[in-house]
Amino acid sequence: MENWILTFAASPLVYVGMYLFAAIDGFFPPIPSESLAIALTALSVASGRPNLALVILAAAAGAFTGDQIAYTIGKLLVEHRLPFLAGARWAKTLDWAQRTLARRGASFILAGRFIPVGRVAINMAAGGVGYSRRRFVLLAAIASISWALFCAVIGIGAGTWFKGHPLGAIIVGVVIGLLIGLVLDLGLGRLAYLRERAAEQTERPGPTPRGHLRWHGRRPPR
Repeated sequence: MENWILTFAASPLVYVGMYLFAAIDGFFPPIPSESLAIALTALSVASGRPNLALVILAAAAGAFTGDQIAYTIGKLLVEHRLPFLAGARWAKTLDWAQRTLARRGASFILAGRFIPVGRVAINMAAGGVGYSRRRFVLLAAIASISWALFCAVIGIGAGTWFKGHPLGAIIVGVVIGLLIGLVLDLGLGRLAYLRERAAEQTERPGPTPRGHLRWHGRRPPR
């Protein structure tokens, strides 16, 4: 098994696969690109193959490509005014995304790259609300490089721990990548739920204070 892994790690197809995984993950969240990037980095440190710099480069390039595809999909969906986008809820979501991106678009897009499902939603929303493409390209490039380096740091730690044991390094890399994605997704979902509850409470009219009853008819008798 380890011999097969090392043979595959020496093939150029490893970098092609890393690029494709990261690109598809940019608009299709079920593809675990974090796990692959961490696993390949750990394998590189543990066995010397594949080339660490090329893994990071392929991961960053794929992530950037995927983010651009997500932005384009969001833009096309809104431009074609598909039936399922005509509801009031979608309009409210777009309005929220537009206001949020206008206020803190840079931090929103940069942070979103590290959240497997969140990055797809954020990047599609950026395209849907007409966020500046030039600015988005710059932010996506920074985010993609940061994300690839983040995965590499974790993979280097796993590879160092399992030095000389490439199979163990791969397993640990995959598990860590999946756990990171799960934790971030759950955290983002919880935060969104709390914000929604807070918004509902803000919009809901409070009870009328005692001693300040309102009369809607004739003045009450004294």
